[in-house]
Amino acid sequence: MSVVILLLLSITGCSLIEKIKGLDNSQSNKSQTQKRGGVTSVDVAIARLDSLEEVAEYVGSTKPVSEVSLRSQVEGRLLSLNVDVGDKVTQGQILARLDDTLLANAVSQEKAELATLEAQLAQSKVQVNNARIQFERLRLQFQQAKNDAARFTELAKVGAISQQQAESSETEAKVAQKAVFAAQEQIISAEKAVAAAYGRIAAQKAVIAENQQRQAYAKLISPISGVVLQKVSEPGNLISPGGEVLKLGDFSLIKVIVPVSELDLPNISLGQSVEVKLDAFPKQYFSGKVSRISPVANSSARQIPVEITIPNPNAKIGSGLLARVRFQSSTLQRVILPQSAVIGEGSSTAIFVISHQGKEKKTQVRERKVTIGNRMNGKVEIISGIKPGERFVVKSGKVLTDGDTVRLSILSE
Repeated sequence: MSVVILLLLSITGCSLIEKIKGLDNSQSNKSQTQKRGGVTSVDVAIARLDSLEEVAEYVGSTKPVSEVSLRSQVEGRLLSLNVDVGDKVTQGQILARLDDTLLANAVSQEKAELATLEAQLAQSKVQVNNARIQFERLRLQFQQAKNDAARFTELAKVGAISQQQAESSETEAKVAQKAVFAAQEQIISAEKAVAAAYGRIAAQKAVIAENQQRQAYAKLISPISGVVLQKVSEPGNLISPGGEVLKLGDFSLIKVIVPVSELDLPNISLGQSVEVKLDAFPKQYFSGKVSRISPVANSSARQIPVEITIPNPNAKIGSGLLARVRFQSSTLQRVILPQSAVIGEGSSTAIFVISHQGKEKKTQVRERKVTIGNRMNGKVEIISGIKPGERFVVKSGKVLTDGDTVRLSILSE
C-alpha cells in the first residue's frame, strides 16, 4: 500500500514539474515576443514659440492682395478669350481679342487723307519757290527801271530828251517797285500755305496715331501677374467701351480682413506680426503682418476692420479659405509645451524628444532635461532644453525610457 502511494506521489510531482516548466517557457516566449514586436505608439508635436497669455483669435477669409477688372477701352465684338478661370497670367500677356475691322478701316482712311495732305504740302512748296523766282525777276526789273529813270532825269536837265520822257521813266520805275512789293507778299502768302499744310499733316498724324491706339485696344492685355478669378463675358458678345471681360487677382500676397473689438485695438499696431492658421492647411502656421487698420468702426458691432497680409510666393494659398488670426503679444515668447509632455519635478524635469538613429533610421526617443517656467491651463513654459522646430512626445501608450524605439501615431505632426 505504501509503495502504491509513493508511486502516485512520484507521478503527480513529475506532472506538476512539467506544468511549471511549460508555464515558464510560455512566459519566456511571451516576453521575447514583446521585446521583438512591442513598439510603443506615441503622439508627437513640433515645438513652437508662444506665450502663456490668453490670445484672442479672429476669423476671416483669404483674398488676393488686389483684384483688377480687365475692361475694354473700345467697342467691338469679342472674338477670342485665351484663358479660363484659375489660369495663371503674366503682366503684358494678351488675354482676349476684339474684332478690329472697323478700327483698321478707319486707320486706312486716315492714312489716305494724310497722303493727300502731303501732296498739297509739296504743291505749296513749289508755289513758294515760284514766288521767290518771280520776286527776284521783278526786283531786277525794278533796279533797271530805277537806273533808267535816274539817267533820263539827267538827260532831261541838259535838254537831251524831253521832260515827258524823263517823267515816263520815273513812272515805270515806280510801277516796277510796286510789282516787287506784290511779289514779296506772294512769297509770304505761299510760305503761310506751307506752314498750314504742315499743321494739317501734324493733326492728321495725331488722328492716325489715335486710331492706331484704338486698334491696339482690340487686344486685351493683362495689367498684372496673377490668376483669372472670373470670366464676365464670352466670345461673340458685343463689348461696349468700359465693358468688363475678366476679373484678375494678384496672389503674390494674401490679405485677410478680420473685425477686431475696439477694446483690443490698443494692442494692435501697423507692422505687428500675426500668426495665421488656415483650416485648409491644418499642420501649418503662416506669418503675416498688420498692413492696414481702418479708421472707421462698425457702428453697431463696435468692431474695426484690420487687414493682414501674408506672403504667398508659390501661390499656395487661394481665395476664400477660412483663416484664424492671432495677434502676437509683445511679451517675450518661449517654447510652450502641454503639461502631459513633461515628466519629473525640479532638477529631474525632462521631456522625450524624437531622434532617428542607426542605418535604418529607427525612430527613438531621447530623454532630455529641461528648465521650466510658468504653468497655466495645462501648458508649461520651457526656458531651456528644447528649440523651436524640434519634435517631442506629447503622449505615450506606456512609460518610456531613454532609447526606446517608438512608432508615431496618426495624430502626430
